[in-house]
Order: sequence, then structure tokens, then C-alpha cells
Amino acid sequence: MSERKKRIGILTAGGDCPGLNAAIRGVGKTAIVEYGMEVIGFRSGYSGLIHNDYIELHESQLSGILTLGGTILGTSREKPYKLVDNNGQANEKPDSILQNYEQLGLDALICIGGNGTMKTANMLAKQGLNIIGMPKTIDNDVWGTDVTFGFDSAVYIATEAIDRLHTTANSHQRVMIIEVMGHNAGWLALYAGSAGGGDIVLLPEIPYNIHSVVKKVEQRYEDHKPYSIVVVAEGIEHPKKMSAASYIADAISSYTGLETRETVLGYIQRGGSPTPADRILATRYGFFAAECIVNKQFGTMVAVKDNKLVAVPLDEVGGKTRLVCPDNPLIEIARKMGVSFGE
Repeated sequence: MSERKKRIGILTAGGDCPGLNAAIRGVGKTAIVEYGMEVIGFRSGYSGLIHNDYIELHESQLSGILTLGGTILGTSREKPYKLVDNNGQANEKPDSILQNYEQLGLDALICIGGNGTMKTANMLAKQGLNIIGMPKTIDNDVWGTDVTFGFDSAVYIATEAIDRLHTTANSHQRVMIIEVMGHNAGWLALYAGSAGGGDIVLLPEIPYNIHSVVKKVEQRYEDHKPYSIVVVAEGIEHPKKMSAASYIADAISSYTGLETRETVLGYIQRGGSPTPADRILATRYGFFAAECIVNKQFGTMVAVKDNKLVAVPLDEVGGKTRLVCPDNPLIEIARKMGVSFGE
């Protein structure tokens, strides 16, 4: 009597980012080609798991998606463990998830997402499901791994934007403020600001003084450098009625009288095709997630530590955020090259 094929599920949850399809492909191709598993994909993140909305994924459907942005499965910000729903009714979603998981005969479920997704994945694991987490986010702030896919692509996009602003700033002798994503973590601002030659880089992790920012701009002007590039993370301290970029631009303009313009990149940072580095990282993660299922390393998240693939317990990941340390080597290098962090 032949052994029953293993059947696994995949979902993508939270915000979209480049590399999700590469990750789906990495999991699916390894599972199907190497291990003969059946693979299903849940639509719209945890919502698909709740409502039993899924598609069978065959190898042919996984061809040609490596370079595609977005996710073929769709995504949502559904949080199935909220105590009550929007109508004030008791939450029955976890029970629906367990029921669907069992009825579909799943041997494991791979949850691809950021911090919130990993927190939910850990709760599912505690409920008894065989869960593997896979970290993605352009913010690079998932605890337990050195890097998430989506980050390199976002850095590339933001850096290209900064490069273009340099020429306009120089031509018009303006101060250009560019706002990038990052609510609590400043990885994107730090890396794009460093790669793009930002003169001032403001991160949520490093408290800034607006007078220090203004002084840096004035000092550059006095040194016959009539334009400045200021890179700010969206999560720096600022009045909530306006964007971080607008606040910094208004302050610099008011104090110095210099012509100042702001650019908010927004969702542009999440879109489009993943960089080669993100395609490779997502593929490595996908392969390793399938390997973790075979080796029954459940309740874990695939991660990279010192460029090696490892499985870290979801218990250690959920609810934590990986922030930029003020003594990060890249910050020290930038400071010694004259970059201001607004202190």
C-alpha cells in the first residue's frame, strides 16, 4: 500500500512586497519536484484560511512567477485572533481555521509575512497546527533573522529616487526631503540614505533635534554646498496631522529661508519586480521551508544568520521588532563621512 502524499498549504499575509512569488515558487517547486507533495495556496492571507478559499498549486502554475511583483495568492491584513469581530460578536475564526486545516488534510502550513503574520503563526502553532513561518517585509524588522526578502528591492527603489533628486537639488540649489517607509525601524532610511549619499538621515531609533538638522543644512550652505538631501523614515517623531517629510521641510524652510521640497515615496517602494538578491533570498527561504516540513521542524521561522539558513522558534519571534542599534557599524561609518543623524 503506497504512502499518502504529504499535503501542505501556503499563504501570504500582511503588506505586499517584491519576492513573494519567488518564495511561493521556492516552496512549491521543492515540495512538488523533490518530495512529491501536494500544495495548496490560500487566497488573501489568513482570510483564505478562515473561509476555506484556496487553489491547488501545480508545478506548471509556479513557472514564470519568479520575477513577478505582488503575490499570485493575494494578501490581506486579517488578524484571526482579535477577541471580537467588527460587529462585537465572539471570535470563532480560530475554530474555523482548525476545522479547515483538518478537513483539507494538511500536514503543514507555511505562513509568509512580517511581524504580525509571525505573531499569528505562533498562535496557530500553539493551537496544534504544524506551522513554518517565512519572513518578508521591506522594513527588514522581523526579529530572529539578519534579513528579510523585499528589503533589498525597496532599498534599490528608494536609492534610485534619491539619485534622481540629487540632480534636481543641485540644479535648483534646493533642500530635498525624501520620506521612505519605516514606522518603528529605520533600516530602509539608513541603507537607502547611505547608498544614495544622503547628507542627513533621520531614523525612528535615534532621537533628533530639529535645530541640529537646520544647523547641518546651514553649515553646508556656508561651505558652498547649496543643496542638501535629507532622508527621513516615516516613523520619526512629528505632528500626526502631516507627513514626516512635510514637517521637516517646513521647519528647514522656516528657519533658513532656503527653498525646500519634499517627496514621499509611499507604496512605490513595495511594487514591481524583485531584485536578483531578493529572488535568491526568497528562493532559499522557500526551499528551506520545505526542508523544515520534511524534517518536522514545526513551530519555527526560517531565517538567515551569518548567511546560513536556520530555523528559529516562532515563540522567540512573535511580538518583537528588530530595530537599528544606534551603534550600528553603518551609522558609525556615515558619521565619520560627515552624515548627520540629527542629534
